[in-house]
Amino acid sequence: MIATAERTPLYDEHLRLGAQMITFSGWTMPLQYSSIREEHRAVREAVGLFDLSHMGELRVQDPALGQRTVSRDLSKLRTGRIQYALLCNEQGGIIDDILVYAVKDGGYIFVVNAGNQDSDFVWIQSHGAGARNVGREWALIGVQGPRAVELVRRLTSEDLAGVKYYSFIDGRVAGVDCIISRTGYTGEDGFELFCANDDAVRLWRTVLDEGKTDGIRPAGLGARDTLRLEAGMRLYGNDMDAKTNPLEAGLDWTLNLDKEFIGRDAIVTARERGIDRVLVGLKMLDRSIPRHGYAVTDQGKGVGVITSGNVSFTLGYSIAMAYVPPGLSRPGTPLTVDVRGTAAPAEIVPLPFYKRPHPK
Repeated sequence: MIATAERTPLYDEHLRLGAQMITFSGWTMPLQYSSIREEHRAVREAVGLFDLSHMGELRVQDPALGQRTVSRDLSKLRTGRIQYALLCNEQGGIIDDILVYAVKDGGYIFVVNAGNQDSDFVWIQSHGAGARNVGREWALIGVQGPRAVELVRRLTSEDLAGVKYYSFIDGRVAGVDCIISRTGYTGEDGFELFCANDDAVRLWRTVLDEGKTDGIRPAGLGARDTLRLEAGMRLYGNDMDAKTNPLEAGLDWTLNLDKEFIGRDAIVTARERGIDRVLVGLKMLDRSIPRHGYAVTDQGKGVGVITSGNVSFTLGYSIAMAYVPPGLSRPGTPLTVDVRGTAAPAEIVPLPFYKRPHPK
């Protein structure tokens, strides 16, 4: 029996706007409304509006449970702050990459990937009581781009000046109760707005209407993927999975190895032994487009694999992330990518490919 894809509270809004819909991680989501290129440029140059309601939210009331399951030291996370962190299995593999929100009652909200929300919840429950899966009760709307902050500021009486990068407040936007979070998955400034499902359409329409003078565009999963790739942000299931050690994925900065958490011992062992591969950035030197699964070669010999790749609409050339041996990971190292039987030239470049200054 084929499972029916879930729909977000904004499903009808996407149809009304003429979106091309696809199934992604068990949800029916907009791939694009106009074109991926136009939506990508709108986020880089003006402001884009995203439906992120497929993402999961887990409410973890027990601080000890959070500390035991997450790779960061949550005892240092102050109320109103957010950390990017990992859930790891006993072998040190990445179960999911998440955002951890420290809320007022001393507990946490884990924002998890859409396709993992149920399995993450079951896994967390297996390690202790004190968690709830609230993801299907909440909508999540992303407002991203250089004009995003000013747009949201016009729709709220809250003082957003104190909401720094990776922090949040409770407040009202367009008359809707929200968690106002200064986070995103695009490499641009902006906010992610959590609200009740019943309020999602009103919030979406109001932001879209108010943003007309800012050049706002609704943006789908296609632009979200090209934007996050330019920003060097990993995609779970492509760039990492349960067999990936965080050290391989370049995520050692998410590990507080001086505290106990599930998978810590295996990660320490891997660090002492050394790793066989590392995630790198690749710049294509011709017009070839690297895709997920393409082989990376060195003098005709396979040495790695592309995990994410596409055209960079911002930079004007194709880019990719790939796993290669550590000895081939130095920036400037020439490699080739097998693009449909042709050895396309490439070179190692630092991650991220695109970076804007973080707001202060």
